[in-house]
Amino acid sequence: MIVGAHSLIYSTNPEADRAFLKDVLELPYVDVGGRWLIFGLPPSEVAVHPSENSVGHELYLMCRDVNEFVAAMKDHGLNCSAVQNQGWGLVTKVTLPGGGTLGVYEPRHTRPKQPDVHVVRTRRRVLARARGKHRKPRRR
Repeated sequence: MIVGAHSLIYSTNPEADRAFLKDVLELPYVDVGGRWLIFGLPPSEVAVHPSENSVGHELYLMCRDVNEFVAAMKDHGLNCSAVQNQGWGLVTKVTLPGGGTLGVYEPRHTRPKQPDVHVVRTRRRVLARARGKHRKPRRR
């Protein structure tokens, strides 16, 4: 059913923040036209936290070693907040070139297994065939 997630970062300087994602974090990307870049992310996870009001969402990137991340950002002339141990992970925030901040953490919690997209697609095909909704083979 779900094959991925699309996260948004709002910025007063999108060109600078896109350059950060492309050149500093070295994320793979596609240009969908007009220098509008969409970046690929590693496998991700989502959690639902209690809140008094359901406004907004947060995006955190995960890394293997948050102190190594902070040092790498410093090498690029970018500032990070002090690393805080939250129990579930070591957390910092990097200040983006556009002025916003992006949370980054080294997880200390158990991580869920990532879904195997191939298995999901195969399961979907099997269910479609069982319901008689499969695609007919192409003629060559």
